[in-house]
Amino acid sequence: MGDVSRQEQLGNGAPGRKELPNSSSLKPVAIQSRHTGDRWPQQRVTASAHGRGHGDGREAHTLGLAGAQTTQLLVEPPWRPAVLWDQVRLTCRGLGTTSATTWYKDGQRWVQNSWNRFTVSKSGTYKCQRHGSGLSPPVTVLNDQLVLQVPARTLLEGDEVKLRCRVRQDTSVSRVRFYQDGKDLGEYFRGAELSLSPLQPNHSGRYHCAGSVRFWPLSSSPVTVTVHELFTVPVLEGPPELIEGSPLNLSCLSTPNTLRPPAPLLHLFYRDGQLVGGPQVSPQLLVPAVGVSDSGNYSCQVRSEGEAVQKSSARLCITVRRVPVSGVSLWAQPPGGQVALGDRLVLSCAVAAGTGPLSFTWHRGDLGTPLGTGPRLELQHVGDNDSGHYQCRVSNGDSVAESVPLNVTVVVPVANATITPGPLSHQVQTGDPVTLCCSVQVGSAPVTFTWLHNGQEVAQGPVLELGDVSVGHSGTYQCVATNQLGQDGHRVFRALSPELALEVTPQGHRGTVAAGVGGSLFFLVLLVAVIVAWHWWHRRAIRKHQERASPEPPAPPEEGEVLYTHIVSTKQAQRPPRVTVPQERQVTYAELPRPHRQPREPSDICEIVP
Repeated sequence: MGDVSRQEQLGNGAPGRKELPNSSSLKPVAIQSRHTGDRWPQQRVTASAHGRGHGDGREAHTLGLAGAQTTQLLVEPPWRPAVLWDQVRLTCRGLGTTSATTWYKDGQRWVQNSWNRFTVSKSGTYKCQRHGSGLSPPVTVLNDQLVLQVPARTLLEGDEVKLRCRVRQDTSVSRVRFYQDGKDLGEYFRGAELSLSPLQPNHSGRYHCAGSVRFWPLSSSPVTVTVHELFTVPVLEGPPELIEGSPLNLSCLSTPNTLRPPAPLLHLFYRDGQLVGGPQVSPQLLVPAVGVSDSGNYSCQVRSEGEAVQKSSARLCITVRRVPVSGVSLWAQPPGGQVALGDRLVLSCAVAAGTGPLSFTWHRGDLGTPLGTGPRLELQHVGDNDSGHYQCRVSNGDSVAESVPLNVTVVVPVANATITPGPLSHQVQTGDPVTLCCSVQVGSAPVTFTWLHNGQEVAQGPVLELGDVSVGHSGTYQCVATNQLGQDGHRVFRALSPELALEVTPQGHRGTVAAGVGGSLFFLVLLVAVIVAWHWWHRRAIRKHQERASPEPPAPPEEGEVLYTHIVSTKQAQRPPRVTVPQERQVTYAELPRPHRQPREPSDICEIVP
């Protein structure tokens, strides 16, 4: 083993071994190998949370995850790639005993012994293996003329990092330039270091440097710089909708990088761009009771100490809605919704739950037009068409609720009670069946009827059946119609009919009365027949006389005759009188003297018209 200085072999407990300077202050960080076998990945530069790479060549760093159950290979001083002239020391750590350590160089098995630490004397790529934890990641040791080195730790966002361009044996170099992914970073650097502080994700890439040594241009091999996230982009979690008055709990979730012990992070919360919480270590924001004004677009921001790294979440729209309207109740005055025609009706509406502002509308039946607004509806003088089912509808802009329909009944008081049959006095005989009926002109059902006989109550119902009457049924009859307002009858309306006088006569008096009435009727009929016959005979006689009369003036009447004349006087100068038939007859009766016992003829009656 010519590549290993036996005086510096470590881990075997041999006396006289050379101790590393400042070994008690080493802070190793593991970098896990993801490769097996002899295929070596390209060298990547990583860094730990400790060790800033001061270039003193005295710190040892581990390739692998801290605390992971893998084989780890520590290198000191902690730079990648390591250079031979820095007296590089490698230490293999893992599960199992130190005697089970196997070393590999340039992909080939090199030696197996009890040594777990040695000083490298030749350039190459080294690995170690423990039977209990597998193969370690590789460590490259160079002996090039110009080398670009990166701190051998996990590089995270916000770190202060410097890349250094070195010449073998630290000979001075001039006109140094740095390149990222082949792109010239644009200027000569006075020194041989490139600062990438603070680190950002866009700093990841392949770097190399170029410079002049004694006017001889040189270029380094490329090295890969990978910048890991210090923490993930935060995600804001919370309910998209809330009810007014309920608590709001927001969580700003971000995962720290596990390649380094977690550092404190600060959380800030915003609504519509305005800070509403933080900065605070807790990723939770609690609002005990939200209002409608708390609606908006929320976001959160996570910051590292010193605010070198800041990341914001996507916006979360949160809507706070009012408490839904519920428990709408409706009551009336007078109670029960029964009101007399022409009286005043007041309806009131209230809600058990719901935040405002609240709007009230009143509806009846299927009418589309609201009857009114506000929590109170008042009808000063109700009519019979105001009956129906009333509802109160309440809205707060987010929800609508309705009351149970209330049936409003307009009671029409009874009026104009009458008894049938009439007239107001009625005569019957004993034994005759008599039925009286009572009715009202107006009145809301139910209507009750009470019968009075000589002022005393005798029966109930709209019909009074007296049956075969007797003399004791004689007297005055009245009916009382009533209806009421409300189930308890706190208002009762009455209508009293006119009196009906009923006279019941005995059966013996009935024949006399009937005979008298029959005789009177016969006499009246006979008298009328005589008058009609005489009138007919008289008109016919007049008509015959007119047909036989000549145009000459009639002879003067004799003594004792009765002359029926219709005399019409007109004043016309120098015209003799003449006989004519007037359109409307006015008869004047005059008796003239005539011979004794001489009969009158129908022709003795005439009409003389001048």
